[in-house]
Amino acid sequence: MYPAFLDDERQIAPARAVRTQFDDGSFTLRSPMALQPYARCVGEWLERWAKETPDALALAERSDSAEGWRSLTYAQLRRQVGAVAQSLLDLRLPAGRPIAILSDNAVDHAVLMLAAMHVGITPCSLSSAYARSQDHSRLHGMLSVLEPSLVYASDASVYAPALQGWDSGAVRVFSRNAAACPGALPWEHLLAGQETPQVQQAMQALLPDDHAKYLLTSGSTGRPKVVINTHRMLCANQQMMAQAWRFLAHEKPVLVDWLPWSHTFGGNHNLNMVLCHGGTLYIDEGRPMPGLIDKTVRNLREVQPTMLFNVPRGFDMLLPFLEADDRLAADVLARMRLAFYAAAALAPSTWQRLQAVARRVRPAQPLWLTTSWGSTETAPAVTTAHWHLEGAGCIGAPLPGLELKLVPNGSKLEMRVRGVSVFAGYRNAPRETAAAFDHEGFYRIGDAGYLVDAEQPDKGVVFNGRVAEDFKLSSGSWVSVGTLRVDLVSQLAPLVQDIVLTGHDRDEVGMLVFPSAAGAADAARLEQALQTVMRARRDAGAGSSQCPTRAMVMDTAPDADAGEITDKGYINQGAVLSRRAAAVQALYAQPAAPGVIRA
Repeated sequence: MYPAFLDDERQIAPARAVRTQFDDGSFTLRSPMALQPYARCVGEWLERWAKETPDALALAERSDSAEGWRSLTYAQLRRQVGAVAQSLLDLRLPAGRPIAILSDNAVDHAVLMLAAMHVGITPCSLSSAYARSQDHSRLHGMLSVLEPSLVYASDASVYAPALQGWDSGAVRVFSRNAAACPGALPWEHLLAGQETPQVQQAMQALLPDDHAKYLLTSGSTGRPKVVINTHRMLCANQQMMAQAWRFLAHEKPVLVDWLPWSHTFGGNHNLNMVLCHGGTLYIDEGRPMPGLIDKTVRNLREVQPTMLFNVPRGFDMLLPFLEADDRLAADVLARMRLAFYAAAALAPSTWQRLQAVARRVRPAQPLWLTTSWGSTETAPAVTTAHWHLEGAGCIGAPLPGLELKLVPNGSKLEMRVRGVSVFAGYRNAPRETAAAFDHEGFYRIGDAGYLVDAEQPDKGVVFNGRVAEDFKLSSGSWVSVGTLRVDLVSQLAPLVQDIVLTGHDRDEVGMLVFPSAAGAADAARLEQALQTVMRARRDAGAGSSQCPTRAMVMDTAPDADAGEITDKGYINQGAVLSRRAAAVQALYAQPAAPGVIRA
């Protein structure tokens, strides 16, 4: 049973994909739908809704002084954007130098970001983890690369210390406690700007290929780079999604969302979807972390969003609340059209548990679980699964205006993408830019995939892990990290939060295991489960690349400050292996080291 609206072409575009095969074994996929016209720049969305629906709620965040929400209508948002944009022009900031934003999602953050884009100044939201870390060298390195003309953060008492030792002459602005930072401007100074025709003139002069914003790559496969996102990329990508999700033309999205604007999922896919369609974003101060997930639960119950975007870790942490309280689950799902995951693969057990909750509390209204796939460099969506899925794994088919190419690479098909929302290059990095594209101009995204059905491309593509994460055993057998990890996490649910696979150039696959709260509370049960899973795979005749033989349970959670887990909540395989090299050595030591669990 699945939602009837998925069969309604007025609501959802039918699944269509055109395949072109080449002699070298590669092939391309594209949508037969032509991409329709889209906005010239991000500011056009705001201008439209401020005129058409001025009293509609645009943004809201929890109020510091009350139980309610601090909110802005579209008219109020446009007024604040105009005031701040004028103030930025009045500061006569040096041309070509961006604005850096150091703190978490907030209304002031959104206003500054939109104001800068409105008048052709490029903002760059940096992960707040850089500033909250004890080591500020990475933040200083990023700021030195960006060379911002202005640096903003929400609270000087929290973020100003991170700027000590970095001196560039940039204007510094804080929403709170600016007086604690000599020479800094208070946020009210920017809000006090009196908009003149200069703002509209600057906005009208923007071209689609002008830089709209900069984002840093997540660093999951190497050193972060500065990605140029143009207005064309951002606006075209929302038009692509609108042609797949046709209901957006008459259903304004209402989101409760924590996903950071320093990443493309939260900052481009979700925030821009709200702005493009005149919807409402409630900024969630919660996180998929102990002690913070409760805030997300409260916000979801109170707002009852129409769509829920999250990473797999976020759904994993929400599920115990929903499974334990039918009233809560019914409230949260009351008007939810879809639940959408991205940024990492969803374990089959998580999929099944979400569907079970939905069947229990709203049996007449099945929940649509779906996903998309893309990257910071693609603004972000390349594919979307705009049809009913039986389970996790399929990432959909290409959106209009994009071409996906699958190229043989070792034992896998490497996915590459070309089209209107693909970036032109990294900022001030010609060598990295050249290496990112093949000779046909396809962006080498680094992920692998294959068709669900080789004879029916309309059924979409299955995500098959990152090419860079896969490794060979000493036997020469390839280990598909992405698929094996998801399979193991699902088998070990609910005792395991995540797993990092080991075994590069060794004889056997091993596991560094990060337990869930349930697993940490019952170490004996977790050890038995690990042994059972490893032995079952061995006894079933799984090959060496699919059969871990040893495991070690980590006694500390992944460290976000050390890069082991990203802001979006997924595990950074390379960072964990590097930082916990001693644990990997112990895992393979002879004789066996204490704490090693064998099959």
